Amino acid sequence: MSAQPAPAKPSASVVVLRDGASGLEVLMLKRNEQIAFHGGAWVFPGGRVDDGDRASASDSELDIAKRAAVRETLEETGLDIEPASMAPFAHWTTPVELPKRFATWFFYALYGGRDDVRIDHSEIVDHRWLAPRTALDEHARGDLTLPAPTFVTLLGLAEWRGLADARARLGALPIQRFTPRVIKLAGGRCTLYEEDAGYANGDFDAPGPRHRLIMREGDWRYVRDF
Repeated sequence: MSAQPAPAKPSASVVVLRDGASGLEVLMLKRNEQIAFHGGAWVFPGGRVDDGDRASASDSELDIAKRAAVRETLEETGLDIEPASMAPFAHWTTPVELPKRFATWFFYALYGGRDDVRIDHSEIVDHRWLAPRTALDEHARGDLTLPAPTFVTLLGLAEWRGLADARARLGALPIQRFTPRVIKLAGGRCTLYEEDAGYANGDFDAPGPRHRLIMREGDWRYVRDF
């Protein structure tokens, strides 16, 4: 009998956006390499939902996740994000193949305050405000490690021009849900998403619509054709 997948723990992540000198910038944090989950990777602020994030029994899953997102951002960066500036845009569930799993709401947060990021130099060892395209280019060169959800999110942000553009887009964004299925490839791996023709049986070559992230060293390609 096969082992049951690890439970996916409720979590939240925040894509903090600001106007930079050359356009839109996003706050990126580097995780300590000793951390088991995405150690050494550059990520967005976030973490697990705590009991204190549940204010009442009538709270929705999204309300709880938003409180967790605000709290985690304050703990990891010192930035006090206004809930009114936040909008959910995605939900990612860690693949069943992994030993540690999370069910994570992703929010955008528009930030116009002072640049007074403070990290703990323990769990988080560095931070940078980066243009999304800069982060993607550094990842392609091997200078910056990105988890798959971070990579896909940055791709979506690469054409945004600034906070005014972001503010105009947020209200029209549909929430995307990702429950990846991992398959091995020569020289790498691929995550298939539910809209992909190969998702049900893990067939990389199945004819039909494509929704996948192909990850080979130095060559990550996100395909969304459905």
